[in-house]
Amino acid sequence: MSRVFLVGAGPGDPELLTLKAARLLASAEVVLHDSLVDPRIIALANPSARIIDVGKRCGRHSATQSEICDLLVAEALAGHIVVRLKGGDPMIFGRATEEMDALRANNIDFEIIPGITAASAAAAGTKISLTQRNIARSLHIITGHGADGGLPNHDFCALTKTGGTLAIYMGGETLPGLAAHFIESGMEPSMPALLIENASLANERHLPATIATLPGLHATHAATGPVLILIGEALRESATIPHLETVTA
Repeated sequence: MSRVFLVGAGPGDPELLTLKAARLLASAEVVLHDSLVDPRIIALANPSARIIDVGKRCGRHSATQSEICDLLVAEALAGHIVVRLKGGDPMIFGRATEEMDALRANNIDFEIIPGITAASAAAAGTKISLTQRNIARSLHIITGHGADGGLPNHDFCALTKTGGTLAIYMGGETLPGLAAHFIESGMEPSMPALLIENASLANERHLPATIATLPGLHATHAATGPVLILIGEALRESATIPHLETVTA
């Protein structure tokens, strides 16, 4: 029987947590959570569970990935029911591979509990479908920074030619470079772009722009919460979103 669960906490709104995730939290003996997991979700954990913040954000590490893996294995081998609570979905930029490898290496069974990822929450908050017939037939989820914290080594020309919608995670810091690379690769400077901060939460904020103007807009109205950047023709209607709109959940 599995005693370790890699659980997706979703984008933030506790009401978007899956029933299975909530049930496992309520029965957990140990919860290892990311920093961005909403406190209201952590509060759903078993009152007697040990709650351990192992999150990483903006280069400030409370635990290295190796330390997290070691802790996960140690708690499981001690016989505890462990929930590894990750923001969004564990399998999308959640560093799940390293943790699964560590568990497998120690013959520890585990389960993955999916969560709503930021792109889905952003689409819901903006009421814009990321795929649209004859406009955007594909969705590409990519990271906004490389392993060294700089620009990722994407094939920007190929991404530009797809004609689909781009969803860029963790791209706030590298947005100027990303925009420049896309434009250099042939993307029209007028391509619609949209930055969503705090998707699904009461203080959700939208910055509608173009790929050319979004970096400057973001610099003026710097986000303090997690951001997702959307780019593509499917966002053409984003011009109807009031500038700096706050969406009440």
